[in-house]
Amino acid sequence: MFFLYSRWQRLMERVYDWSMDISRTKYALWFLVSFSFIESSFFPIPPDVLLIPMVLANRKKAWFYATFCTVSSVLGGYLGYFIGMFLYDLIAVPILNFYGYMSQFEEFKNYYNSLGAWIVFGAGVTPFPYKVITIASGITGLDLFTFTIASLLSRGLRFFIVAGLLWYFGAKIQSFIEKNLGWLSIVFFILLIGGFVALKYL
Repeated sequence: MFFLYSRWQRLMERVYDWSMDISRTKYALWFLVSFSFIESSFFPIPPDVLLIPMVLANRKKAWFYATFCTVSSVLGGYLGYFIGMFLYDLIAVPILNFYGYMSQFEEFKNYYNSLGAWIVFGAGVTPFPYKVITIASGITGLDLFTFTIASLLSRGLRFFIVAGLLWYFGAKIQSFIEKNLGWLSIVFFILLIGGFVALKYL
């Protein structure tokens, strides 16, 4: 068990170092915007993996990075929304099948619009798979204004809290992350997978 954990720790250290290296390049913002955009419609890895090292590398730009992350995530949410609305059979069904939600979707959409704003908000701020919610919003025809406001509030809340904590604690939280990278990454993946599993049983 210790051997496996050590291997995992080394892998996470390489990923962390890669993220820190990217965060110091002139292309860092483009990487962040791209991750944030595609994560909202089909990409499984959340933008936090770049937002965190970028803020740690330059705390003065914490709010700047959080703003770009929020806006690009909401714009990516529109892509998911329009995939659900116009490309249901071609793209939405394969994505829903990939994440294992197709069988629950018919029942889910019966009450989706009555709770749509809260569902979008919940998925935007928690580890729940926001991409599935953006597609579902388009499929069910959730009011676009409602979708936009819920997405802006939830995504903004999530990314600004992350950026704010990193900005406030700075070197202390960076040291904590680096010393405990192994088990923190395990907790992160448990939350990520737990979000997918929890949504399946809604």
